[in-house]
Amino acid sequence: MDKLEEYICAHIDPEGDYLHRLWRDTQLRLSYGQMASGHVQGRLLKMLTQMIHPRLVVELGTFSGYSALCIAEGLDEGAMLHTFEIYDEQEDFTRPWIDGSAYADKIQFHIGDALQRILEMGLTDIDMAFIDADKRHYTDFYEMLLPRMRPGGFILADNTLWYGHVVEDATRESDQQTLGIKHFNDMLAHDARVEKVIVPVRDGLTLIRKKP
Repeated sequence: MDKLEEYICAHIDPEGDYLHRLWRDTQLRLSYGQMASGHVQGRLLKMLTQMIHPRLVVELGTFSGYSALCIAEGLDEGAMLHTFEIYDEQEDFTRPWIDGSAYADKIQFHIGDALQRILEMGLTDIDMAFIDADKRHYTDFYEMLLPRMRPGGFILADNTLWYGHVVEDATRESDQQTLGIKHFNDMLAHDARVEKVIVPVRDGLTLIRKKP
């Protein structure tokens, strides 16, 4: 953590002991632990959730459960988060952290392909969605979600600056993750169905509002 990030963390709401322990366990036990949202983005997700007051939230890409817990922390009573993780080997780590949290009653954790499961479950009138899954399929996730969002609903897309690779002049054909993010960003920039803004926090967070 550099000095600026240390300063920011010291001047915002604390992470909380449970989330801090989850963050540490994620770094120690999981490959690519940096994928977890972390303190700053976690507090932002909580606050955005409190501002939007969603009744139904979906998250694509649970990983260790850090972002799910931050979103659930901001939910009103009676609201529900459905979070989807495609890799079943992740369940043994993540489910105990979700089930042992203070927000377990607000989270339904699903293992499987979100593109299929959301259709099978018939989820509609979604108030808020958080996309943080396979970067190669961001456009597919978005096009699946948008018709199922309520008018005025919000989609949050993570990692949309992708370590700065989005501004590189050329991208190797083998780098499908970068190509996926660049295609998503280019498509979204010209989508008149929504309002959008990229917030340069962490690795880029795009806020998208479906027009009424």
